[in-house]
Amino acid sequence: MNAGAGIGNVEIEDTFAEAFDMVYSRILVTAENEHWLNAACQAATGFATSVIGCGVEAGVEALADDTPDGRPGAYLLFFTMGKKGLEKHLIGRIGQALMTCPTTAVFNATDSDSRFDTGSSLRYFGDGHQASKVIGDRRYWRIPVMEGEFVVEESFGWAKGIGGGNFLILAGSQDAALKASRKAVEAIAPLPGVILPFPGGVVRSGSKIGSRYKFLSASTNTAYCPTIRRQTDSALGEGVNSVLEIVIDGVDEAAIKNAMKEGITSARKVDGVLAISAGNYGGKLGAFHFYLHKII
Repeated sequence: MNAGAGIGNVEIEDTFAEAFDMVYSRILVTAENEHWLNAACQAATGFATSVIGCGVEAGVEALADDTPDGRPGAYLLFFTMGKKGLEKHLIGRIGQALMTCPTTAVFNATDSDSRFDTGSSLRYFGDGHQASKVIGDRRYWRIPVMEGEFVVEESFGWAKGIGGGNFLILAGSQDAALKASRKAVEAIAPLPGVILPFPGGVVRSGSKIGSRYKFLSASTNTAYCPTIRRQTDSALGEGVNSVLEIVIDGVDEAAIKNAMKEGITSARKVDGVLAISAGNYGGKLGAFHFYLHKII
């Protein structure tokens, strides 16, 4: 492990998280009650942990205090590497996960002049029976469905964002790593402008670029796998027996820095956490470098 600054008994390694340019869209989903809102959010953000295999990264940013139709709502964030992919996934997830879910309506929540005609494209599902409604300067489409009607805004904004902010929790046991990761997730969850796209907000199978197998573009992060430390060029010190990663996507640098700070501060308080590190590629691939010593 690289020499670093200590906070309590936990070493903060002298390294940085390397993150990437992405584009994102924030949407607002509403439903008749919390049951159907939760069902909609789970469906719309499922299988969206990493662009490597899923093409999109998604999660619930926050519950909404106020919604256009006065019903329970939640803000969802979707991140991709380019706008074509984002447009494709918005149409697919709104059309296949949200329109199909009973009672939902979907509204744009991205403050941007750059737009996709997502709702305009989805209206054709109404087979000629769809109708538009203009309220203020916003147009909505009412699409007839068996349950009643699905309301969707005509266009959805997109903007530049950042993907791949991260930190690693190096612990003496699996139990300590799990407890620390949950504390980190709980600290980050209420923060605006960020999502944690992996299951429960945590990654156990961190990856590196490349593989000994030519057909794989990414493979397990061998330097941080404790069970093969004797067989590889390990980055783990003695006593580290479990590593978990928190990956953060955000709307801007400030949002990711804030999330990293709050998450690390909570994680390092857990007994059994030995060090905090971060994943990077030597600074050669990602445009954004989040140095741990500048954040903590």
